[in-house]
Amino acid sequence: MKVLVTGTDGYIGCLLGPYLMERGFDVVGLDTGYYRQGWLYPMAGPQPQQITKDLREITARDVEGFDAVCHLAELSNDPIGQQDPALTHEINHGGSVRLAEAAKGAGVGRFVYTSSCSVYGAMPPNSAHVDETTPPHPLTAYAECKVKVERDVGAMADASFSPCFLRNATAYGASPRQRFDIVLNDLCGLAWTTKKIKLNSDGSAWRPLVHVLDICEAVYQSLKAPRDAVRGAIMNVGSSEQNYRVIDIARTVAKVFPDCDIEIGQATADNRSYCVKFDHIRRVLPEFGCRWDAEKGARQLLEVFKRIDMTEEMFRAPPYTRLKMLMHFRKIGLLNDRLFWNIG
Repeated sequence: MKVLVTGTDGYIGCLLGPYLMERGFDVVGLDTGYYRQGWLYPMAGPQPQQITKDLREITARDVEGFDAVCHLAELSNDPIGQQDPALTHEINHGGSVRLAEAAKGAGVGRFVYTSSCSVYGAMPPNSAHVDETTPPHPLTAYAECKVKVERDVGAMADASFSPCFLRNATAYGASPRQRFDIVLNDLCGLAWTTKKIKLNSDGSAWRPLVHVLDICEAVYQSLKAPRDAVRGAIMNVGSSEQNYRVIDIARTVAKVFPDCDIEIGQATADNRSYCVKFDHIRRVLPEFGCRWDAEKGARQLLEVFKRIDMTEEMFRAPPYTRLKMLMHFRKIGLLNDRLFWNIG
């Protein structure tokens, strides 16, 4: 199977390309290159051939000859999305639908979209858990775009085009294109570099977590499943055992990184809080299962930090906090206000 993976310079994508190649797929990557200079540590082994192109400029010619598209390339989180909601909708919604239309027009049979559990926003009153049947309640532009892409690309499904939608829990774990703007990774970085595990909230909110390699496995299983089984499917990616309060994530990190103080912040205006059920993915993809949990992921990060002798300067460097990187490129004039490159 020949697969186009968008976002191969990203946190998940840089791992997903080689992950699929190791399992026999012919992989080509595509990325606009916002985070290309950020390598926390070297990556061994073969890498996919890379196309440099903005998501908003893709045409059917770019996806001709592929059997599947795995789409990860979007503005990557809520803080970025809230900087300019209209631009977020242009890239994440408009660009993703454009890619799906190009793929279908070029005869690509499969389209795997990495959505997010952030579409749930906040749990309904008196609800213990949410699942794929729960109406989305997005609270940010980033999450709104995920819901719209699921709706619009899902409507394209037919006998020749099989899109599916992976609502990933909050990712964590080590990646050469590391992100420290997601909760467990951030707390581990703080613990290593400052000996303080500092929360920006009171820690009461719920978050489901999933390791970055378990996300790669979900994509792999989606590609190898019968097309009829995944056509139009929406699946939460994670495990029900990995719903944590943020304070419990902090305590897990403190267990792995000894002699650290936990500092709890104040209640914030961020109302996102959700416990998620993950039973449906096992029905659609019976071979899928999570191999990681928060403690194992924190220990993996500890080993990486030791191996590279990570400094606080490295931890706080712009490439590893996505909003910092984009703002830096804008400030020095390499990106314009619509996040197109001013060079090349």
